[in-house]
Amino acid sequence: MERLDPAACRARMAGLHGDWVLGEGSITRSFAFKGFAKPVQLANLLAWYAEKTRHHPDIAFGFGYCRVTWTTHDAGGLTEADFAAAEGFDRLLV
Repeated sequence: MERLDPAACRARMAGLHGDWVLGEGSITRSFAFKGFAKPVQLANLLAWYAEKTRHHPDIAFGFGYCRVTWTTHDAGGLTEADFAAAEGFDRLLV
């Protein structure tokens, strides 16, 4: 899979929920919650989705938060697969 150039990444951001943040070679979305159970549930949903799509993000969670970061490690940055995964996950949350 080919790494996308910065202009292509910026263009693909338009198709994502507004909470996604474009970083250096990754896209990240953070979620805030009250308590611990909901972050764990979202992390589990992300793990299920990653297995289903065979594209795995980095997931961080704890009391009151869950954060997902997509990047394609083998390509050394963002690929079409990362944006497709983020779009698909956005659709699950609607």
